[in-house]
Amino acid sequence: MQQKMEKGVRDIFEKASAFTKADEFRTLGLYPYFTEFAGAVDCGEAEVFMGDNRVLMFGSNNYLGLTTHPEVKAAAIEAVKKYGTGCSGSRMLNGTTNLHVRLEEELARFMKREAALAFGTGFQTNFGALSTIAQKGDVIIADRNIHASILDGCLASFAKTTRFRHNDMDDLKKILDSLPADEGRLIVVDGVFSMEGDTANLAEIVKLARRYGARVYVDEAHSMGVLGKEGRGAAEHFGVEQDVDIVMGTFSKSLASIGGFVASRRDVIEFLKHHSRAFVYSASLAPANAAAALKSLEIMEREPERRTRLQNTGDEIRRELSSMGYRLLNGMTPIIPVVIDDEALVCRFFWDLLKEGIYTNPVLAPAVSHSLVRISVMATHTAEHVGRLLDSMRRIGKRFEIIH
Repeated sequence: MQQKMEKGVRDIFEKASAFTKADEFRTLGLYPYFTEFAGAVDCGEAEVFMGDNRVLMFGSNNYLGLTTHPEVKAAAIEAVKKYGTGCSGSRMLNGTTNLHVRLEEELARFMKREAALAFGTGFQTNFGALSTIAQKGDVIIADRNIHASILDGCLASFAKTTRFRHNDMDDLKKILDSLPADEGRLIVVDGVFSMEGDTANLAEIVKLARRYGARVYVDEAHSMGVLGKEGRGAAEHFGVEQDVDIVMGTFSKSLASIGGFVASRRDVIEFLKHHSRAFVYSASLAPANAAAALKSLEIMEREPERRTRLQNTGDEIRRELSSMGYRLLNGMTPIIPVVIDDEALVCRFFWDLLKEGIYTNPVLAPAVSHSLVRISVMATHTAEHVGRLLDSMRRIGKRFEIIH
């Protein structure tokens, strides 16, 4: 309903009226978002349905391919039968089941921490933890490429927030040098940066943290189940777990569910449990989600070959795309960003891939500094899947004269 505004009063909806970019891309037939899926084929979501068509999925964070695993689905179904579809209340009141407690105990054990706390979503986890642990008189020093949920958590806290250039240790040191001694310090980074696919320089970060008396918070959302001998993430991979104070993880990537958690010292978790507004005033994680995450954690531990296969497949695709002449951002993870510094061309590339039955992620500013096609690998991708992707990338890249 259109409402006439009082003359001379600025309409708060002006910004919405001025946003036309999505419609412009729709008019050109290039709009690439909110594509509709009709279901997943039972092969670890490596293939999905779009309408009646089967499409190769190279745009999912389901790194270990567990979302369609029969044991994971059975665990979720049994949880619904036993607990119902939800708890209809916060964890502090009626929303804690023995399933939630067991999930947190297993996460703490796996991450080698004293305690863990599960939230309803990954975004809520970063938002709720950071806005609570950092308060007035503290300062958060965050990498410039942090995830939006981390940034929003920083901004929602009453702490001062400053950001250092991406993975620039000299800039981080300069900021730490400038801080007064009476400010609590928290360095915040992603273990793996979700769009770029590169890793934080944790070895140097923890050295600086020790030198300047700072605590370290690492978001392991895209590294848990992917990096480290046992899959605990970037901190394990770089051998600095004992020097990282708080780790965060999500259930929506390797753990085939939805939700998130933080793990740390028991007193830190107790403080968050009783003071995080995002936790205290949100409904509890649904039992089916908790059960799916718990079963996925069990499978992840007993089948380390999934992680090995994931890494080998990612390495192969990186190597082949580089040899074709594509410009890739540096990294060692299953996230493979193909730089195409032209928004319209990214969208055309995406649609041409989709016409050949391959789904990827088109990523545009402001999510990244470079417009790119983001390819993400899963442990369930086969040699045939990889071959189809590479053949299409070669054809389409030549068609658009990105490669020769």
